[in-house]
Amino acid sequence: MKRKIERIAMISKIVLNGVASYKKEAVLDTDKKVNLLYGLNGTGKSTFSEFLYDQTGARFSQCSIEGLEENDTVLVYNQKFIQDTFYEPAGIHGIFTLSKGNAEAQKVIDIKSAEVNKLTEQKQKIEEKKTKNEQKHLDEIEEYKKQVWKIKREYTGGDRVLEFCLDGLKGNKDALFKHIISLEKMEGELDYSVDDLKKEAQQLQGESQSRQLLSKFLIDVEDIEQSKLLSKVIVGNKNSSVASLIETLGNSDWVNTGIKYVHIDGEKGVCPFCQQKTITQNFLNQINAYFDESYNRDKSQIEQMISRYDAEIKKAIDFFNAIKDDSFLEKNKAEIESLSANLTSVLEHNLNTLKEKAKTPSIQVSLQPINQIMESINSIIENANNEISLYNQRIADIKGSKNKIRNRFWCLMRKEYNSVIELYTANEKAYKQSVKKAKEELQIKTSKINTNTALIEENRKKTVNIDEAVENIKNGLIDIGITDFTIEKYSEEEALYRLKREDLDEDVFKTLSEGEKMVISFLYFIELCKGESIAEKASNKKVVVIDDPISSLSHIYVFNIGRLIHNEFLRTEKYDQLFILTHSLYFFYELTNTNHTQRKETQKLFRICKNTESSYFEDMKYEDIQNDYQAYWHIIKDKKQSPALIANCMRNVMEYFFNFVEKQDFAQVFQRPELQENRYMAFNRYMNRESHSKGQNIFDIKEFDYDSFRDAFKKVFETEGYIDHYNKMIAL
Repeated sequence: MKRKIERIAMISKIVLNGVASYKKEAVLDTDKKVNLLYGLNGTGKSTFSEFLYDQTGARFSQCSIEGLEENDTVLVYNQKFIQDTFYEPAGIHGIFTLSKGNAEAQKVIDIKSAEVNKLTEQKQKIEEKKTKNEQKHLDEIEEYKKQVWKIKREYTGGDRVLEFCLDGLKGNKDALFKHIISLEKMEGELDYSVDDLKKEAQQLQGESQSRQLLSKFLIDVEDIEQSKLLSKVIVGNKNSSVASLIETLGNSDWVNTGIKYVHIDGEKGVCPFCQQKTITQNFLNQINAYFDESYNRDKSQIEQMISRYDAEIKKAIDFFNAIKDDSFLEKNKAEIESLSANLTSVLEHNLNTLKEKAKTPSIQVSLQPINQIMESINSIIENANNEISLYNQRIADIKGSKNKIRNRFWCLMRKEYNSVIELYTANEKAYKQSVKKAKEELQIKTSKINTNTALIEENRKKTVNIDEAVENIKNGLIDIGITDFTIEKYSEEEALYRLKREDLDEDVFKTLSEGEKMVISFLYFIELCKGESIAEKASNKKVVVIDDPISSLSHIYVFNIGRLIHNEFLRTEKYDQLFILTHSLYFFYELTNTNHTQRKETQKLFRICKNTESSYFEDMKYEDIQNDYQAYWHIIKDKKQSPALIANCMRNVMEYFFNFVEKQDFAQVFQRPELQENRYMAFNRYMNRESHSKGQNIFDIKEFDYDSFRDAFKKVFETEGYIDHYNKMIAL
């Protein structure tokens, strides 16, 4: 049977932002049990531990932690912990641990703890299944949203005239999806299409005035078509002496045309027909008498009819040119073109017929009627005018017209995407049922867990033994060489203790050094980690955070504190995760696992850095660990670091190198003439200040010029003959 791996409390991600030196978002990601963080004073270590100490503090509103669960415990050792433990109360808070002597209570705790673990595991499986179903449900909904999102892609952008139908819905998929599933399904077929709506919308697009109705098509040629002249045989004067001859020839029109070419020059003129001089003036007068006034009047009327008919044809052509691109006639374009061609053909035929009549007045002719063609054209015009009237009504209320188009558009979309919506509805119903079932199961498991936890807490109260914890602290003080004070009972009823020096009744805290207070508080913290901070809490999932436990210690205690951390935290499985912060590379190195394989599996190393923009985290390799002297040079080379920090590191480097390595008087170095230039004066002042070991002592620096400071810093080494050392360290 496969053994189940028990869940451990594990912080996977810490985000610091908008607090103290973390002006920008700084992210620490980890998957290791042991996390070691190195950073110089002022880089942001305290803010890091304070956030873990008080995660709900108002100033940490932009910060967050990932990985912890509700019952996980985070135990933090930092300055705030020391203040809360020693300075605010009159004595030490109660430290609650399990008593080895209360076997019966311990047995109940063990049984109920196992049962809680089992119930928690079952609850976790239900929650995992619930989460899995939730994700599956969300994925399916996302797929439905993608399908519905096609509406947005198809009908928006460019000159797509129906885009206004998606106003307020094209910004995100959720809004569009919520809208379409809220619509009721339309039964039956719809009597319009998207193309119909596009045409309506296009008519409204960019216009603000109504349209005039189209004029009817009218050609005034009815009197010509019905003229009696068309069937009249038009001939000349029968009383003329040449009438019988012309009638015998049977072609008066031929004679009438020919005499126009007769010119008499002398006694006779040339005959246009035989080209001989046979035409006398008398004969010509007789022919002209044949074509009398009546003949010429009839012929003139025919010429006028031709002129009118030709003018009406041009009117017809102009009419069709005027309406051919009208949007309201677009659907009838082919029919109008056919009627236009047919009409033109008839009109041209009739015109040619009239011209034949004019040429040969004696023939009888008839014209083809155009009434039916005109009626067909005017029927189309009338239908278009009906649409124009409706359009004008819409123009009068554009907003109302668009709303109608929008409503009809969404009726079409609801019908088109009905299958998607029905799948969503069925999925949503099934999912809600599964959520309800999971919620009921979780309530049952939670109720049982709470019942068993209450029994655990009730029996744990019986096992609280503060005397045992105090004895452990006493032994811890003796173990690291502190024997000039001890801990005594302060209040039996309240289970409070106090520290006491031999033969002194005064407040012992006023006579303790900072280092001694730190040692005592750290021993207290170790006991706290073994038990619980309050008796009512029953968590065994613990994350321990230790912030610079050697910051104020004498070197005599540093090794002992390191040994305590190794024994109590690093070489035990009591705690799920550790975060240890320090300003000392030596101490950082002491806590690092030297075994490469073990270190890779269990430890992660970080550097906390700060520049003018913000504090931030960097991953460190084991090979990156340097001594403090090298670390100072690393800061000096980074122009982005704060002026105070750079100046302080320069001072520390020179003090270490000249006072301790070269055994020179540090102050005498700045008396050299080479360092008396005006641009080096600010550097000289800050290098010769007292109390330089803490960065805050030079935070009032106002004249910092990085290039001038670095030039002066280099000049010191160059003047004293150590330029090779400078070049070596600056190049690392």
